[in-house]
Amino acid sequence: MHQRLFFAALLSGMMAVPSAQAQDENAPVYRFKTLADLTATSVKDQCRTGTCWSFSTTSFLESEAARLSGQVVDLSEMASVRYTYPLKADMYLRHHGLHQFGPGSLCHDVLNAAAGYGLVPEFAFTGLDAGESQFNHGEFDAVLAAAVKAMSEQKVLSDDWRDAVDGICDAYLGKLPSSFQFEGKTYTPESFRDHLGINPSSYVSLTSFTHHAFGETFVLEVPDNFSRGQYLNLPIEDMTRVVRNALMNGYTVAWDADVSEKGFSFRHGMALMPAEGEASKLWEEVVEEEKVSQASRQEGFENHTTTDDHLMHIVGLAQDQNGDEYFVIKNSWGQGNDYGGRQYISMAYFKAKTIAVTLHQDAMKGGKKR
Repeated sequence: MHQRLFFAALLSGMMAVPSAQAQDENAPVYRFKTLADLTATSVKDQCRTGTCWSFSTTSFLESEAARLSGQVVDLSEMASVRYTYPLKADMYLRHHGLHQFGPGSLCHDVLNAAAGYGLVPEFAFTGLDAGESQFNHGEFDAVLAAAVKAMSEQKVLSDDWRDAVDGICDAYLGKLPSSFQFEGKTYTPESFRDHLGINPSSYVSLTSFTHHAFGETFVLEVPDNFSRGQYLNLPIEDMTRVVRNALMNGYTVAWDADVSEKGFSFRHGMALMPAEGEASKLWEEVVEEEKVSQASRQEGFENHTTTDDHLMHIVGLAQDQNGDEYFVIKNSWGQGNDYGGRQYISMAYFKAKTIAVTLHQDAMKGGKKR
C-alpha cells in the first residue's frame, strides 16, 4: 500500500479522546464504552515500508489462531512479504513491464502465502539484519523495482531472472526457513499453520460497489490487486452489519480503507466523516457526520477520492456518550497515540471509505466463535 510509514492496554470501560484545546486538557470530547474487545497481539510498527497489508492481515491471523487454537503467537509479517515479492515480479514480467509493481498488496496475498508457504513465528523470520530493530525498505524496493524493470526491457528474458529476484529478496530480507523449533517441537511452516488451525481457504473478502451486481464476486479494480483476488459484493449497510455481527460473535476483521481524509487522525485516535461545514470543529467538539449512501461512496470510488490507501485490523466495537458506535482498529504505525496505536472508526467513516474487508466464512453465518 502507498501510505504514511508509521496491544496496547486492553480497551475497557469509558475512555476519552482529550480535547485539542490546551486550556482544558482534561475535558473529554468523545467518551467510549467498550462493547467488544477481542484478543489481539501488541501493536507493531511497519516503519518505512509499504507492507501494511502484511502487518494487518498477519495481526488478523494472530487473532484467528487465538480464536481457533487458544494460542497467542506473534507471527512473522515479513515471511509473507518475502514469499509474495517474487510472485509480483512474475506477474510484472508476464505483462512485459506493463503491470503494477511495488510494495503494495492486499489481504488475500497473506492468505495466499499461508497456503503456499505456511506461517512462522516472528523469531523464525524477522526480515531484519542482525542488530537492526526497525524496518526500512527504501533501498530494497528501489533495487528490486530497477531489476525487474531492466529484465522487462530485454528482448529475450533469460532463464536466470527468478534466481536474480530471489537473490535480491534474500539479501534484504533473508531466506525463508524450511523448519524451526517452537515450544520444544520441530515444525515446518505448513505444519505450524495447521497447528494453529488456520485454513486459508476458509476466509472471504467483501466489498461494496455498484459497478458490479450485488451478490456476485468480481476482481476488485485497485492497483495493488496484482494477484486478481475475488471479492463478494454486498450493499454497504449489509457489509457493515456483517462486520458488527462478526465482532459481537468473537471474530475480528481485516480492513482495507482510504485514510487520506482530514477526519482520519492517528494522533487523536479516531476517524470521523464530518458533514459539510463541520471539519473546522474536529477534535474540539462532537461533530455532525455525513449521511453516507451507496451512491455517495460509489462516487468517491469513481472519482478517486476514495482510494486503496491502507490496511488495518478491526479488533473491537465501542459506543460513545451519544450512543453512536465505532469500530476499534489496531493500526501498524506504532503505539504513539492515546490508545497505544488503536483508533475509533465512526460508522460514517467506515461506510464512506471502506474498500474491502476480510473475515472467516463462519462469521458470515452469525455463529459464535469456536
